[in-house]
Amino acid sequence: MVIFTVLGLLGGCAWVLNWAKGWEELKSFEATRRIILGGIIGFLYNFLHSDYSFPNSVMAFVAGYMGTDFIAGLLERFKKKPEG
Repeated sequence: MVIFTVLGLLGGCAWVLNWAKGWEELKSFEATRRIILGGIIGFLYNFLHSDYSFPNSVMAFVAGYMGTDFIAGLLERFKKKPEG
């Protein structure tokens, strides 16, 4: 359980390091939120995996990296008001 949480945190950190253009963006609330969400997503992935192996550990990292964008996209879709 701890391994997948740490891998999710690392995925969130990788996203933040890729996104940040300066030191101020690394210290921002958005960066902290992405890292914490990456850890939560890695923790949740722990319950979805079949066993601890190489593909599952890579998927926990990828879920931490891309999962926050997926969640943000879902929230944006639900926030939109229907037209008409």
